[in-house]
Parts: sequence; structure tokens; C-alpha cells
Amino acid sequence: QVHLVESGGGLVQPGGSLRLSCAASRIIFSASPMGWYRQAPGKQRELVASITTGGATNYTDAVKGRFTISRDNAKNTVYLQMNSLKPEDTAVYYCNLPRSPPPSAYWGQGTQVTVSS
Repeated sequence: QVHLVESGGGLVQPGGSLRLSCAASRIIFSASPMGWYRQAPGKQRELVASITTGGATNYTDAVKGRFTISRDNAKNTVYLQMNSLKPEDTAVYYCNLPRSPPPSAYWGQGTQVTVSS
């Protein structure tokens, strides 16, 4: 069974930065496109960033220019660098395959990001 473990969340002030990590196991990581999702209270989970096996990236409009997704195939890890954070970025962040729908069995516990002064 694929195992995805997110980390790096926390409490940060508006305008601050965080770097999230997602360590993957039991998956051919280098052959897998990866995505970062988030779920805010009372809202549906949404895909915010994705990266192909070749390194091409895509972002939802709300995070373009502020978030950067990257991957390290040697470490089986995908990252999300989040800059200029806003209160509306507050959510639990998850990684998974960027599919519609993403594999339900792959969801990890997520990592909480709270942007507040």
C-alpha cells in the first residue's frame, strides 16, 4: 500500500513562509506525477499544485506566484514552498497523485497550516 507522510506545517503570520514535505513509500516515485491538495474548514479538498515526472508544474490561480512545488526523486519526496502566506491559505495540506479523483487509499494524515496574526 502506498504511504504518503506530510510534514512541515505550523502557525505562521500573514506574509510568512513555510516549506511542506511529503515523503512517499511503496510507490515508483520517479514515475509518478505528484500533487499538493488542501482542505479548509467547511470546504472541499482542492488541488493547489502539481508536478509531472519531468518537472513541469501547474498551480491553481489562488497560489500562483506564491507557492512552488518541487520534487527530489532520490529522496522520494515532494515539497511545497509557500511564500507570502495569507489567512485564506489556512487549511490541512495533503499530497497525492494529481488525478480526478485522486486515489482514496493514498491519503495521509495531512499537515495543518494556520496563517494568523
